Amino acid sequence: MYKRQTERLDRLQPQNIYGFWVDKNANKIEVKYAIEKIYNVKVVKVNIMNMPPKRRRLRFKEGHTASWKKAIVRIKEGQTINIG
Repeated sequence: MYKRQTERLDRLQPQNIYGFWVDKNANKIEVKYAIEKIYNVKVVKVNIMNMPPKRRRLRFKEGHTASWKKAIVRIKEGQTINIG
């Protein structure tokens, strides 16, 4: 699990919302259990999005980036995840 930090997610941190790059095969229950175990916080809600690959071109070859899965996690009021 990789902590995904973007400007939009930075603005959501005061509301106890964090974003993570998770395994493609992970589901909401597995993500919730992993976040609670790794960061020692109580997870209230988990939203998951499948991010599609983007088309890229390198000189004469066309290709695409890898697809990935993003999890947006809301934690209990008063708790924080230390970024660092």
